[in-house]
Formats: sequence, C-alpha cells, structure tokens
Amino acid sequence: MKKIYLGGPLFSEMEASYNKLLANEIRKKLKVEVYNPIENEAINDKSGYADSIMIAEGDNTHLEASDILVALLDGPVVDPGLAAEIGYFYSMNKPIIALYTDSRQGSFGNQQKIDAIDDIAESQFSYVNLYIVGLIKKRGFVLDSKEKLLNKLEEILTN
Repeated sequence: MKKIYLGGPLFSEMEASYNKLLANEIRKKLKVEVYNPIENEAINDKSGYADSIMIAEGDNTHLEASDILVALLDGPVVDPGLAAEIGYFYSMNKPIIALYTDSRQGSFGNQQKIDAIDDIAESQFSYVNLYIVGLIKKRGFVLDSKEKLLNKLEEILTN
C-alpha cells in the first residue's frame, strides 16, 4: 500500500482540524496509508515530553517510509518544520505535492493591485518562499485547491 506523509502547520485547533479532515479525505478517496503527524500522540501530546532528537527521528522515519509528501503551505509563512521536511524529502528524490490556497494569488485583472507592488508595504499579493516552491516544483506540483490535490494524487498513484 502506498504511503503519504501529510506535512503542515499543526499547533492550533484550526490547523489540526484541517489536517485531520484532509488526511481522512485522502484515505477515503485513494485507499492509501496517510501519516498525519498531528495523529501521532507519542510526539504531539504536548502535556508529555518529546525532545528534538525524538521528534526529528520520528518524523524522518515516517518521511523515509513514505512515497509522496503532501505539503500544506498556507499560513503567513511556510511552517518551519514543514520547510525542513520538504528539504529532507526532496533529497530522497520522491514526489512532493503542495497545497497553497491563499486567496490573494493573482491580480484578477486589477491594475491597482499590480501598481501597488511598487508602493512599499502595499503589495496585495501573497508570498511563499521561492526556494521552497522551487524544490517542490522540481519534484512535483503546487496546487490551489483540495480537489486538484486529490485528483493529482490519484493520477500519480495510478501511474
């Protein structure tokens, strides 16, 4: 059975809820094993203790066992742990599929939005670190909807 590692921010209730929802939708549609770190109580029970080595080794073990990394890029910045996971997974030459749904993508033909780029601190557009995006694009895709993500995963898994 193919294995997917679901990486992304996971420390707020909102993030955890979305990650669980997406993991369950992937499992249901694609009949694959999904490792969702938020579901790993051994390292994510914040009333307990897991040191940095335990967390790194635990995540790396699951990354190494996975066939595809699904990376959730949404947020003010890419989650720092996810950025490291992307780099680690990239080095294993395995596919990475990212989801980036920020609604500020694109100008929608609005010239004022385009002109605002040159006005300090007035850019109307989202930003994601281009090094991270480059690594992802060299190994896979950046998609802007959950439906596109599910379809691309299905395409990759059936080929």
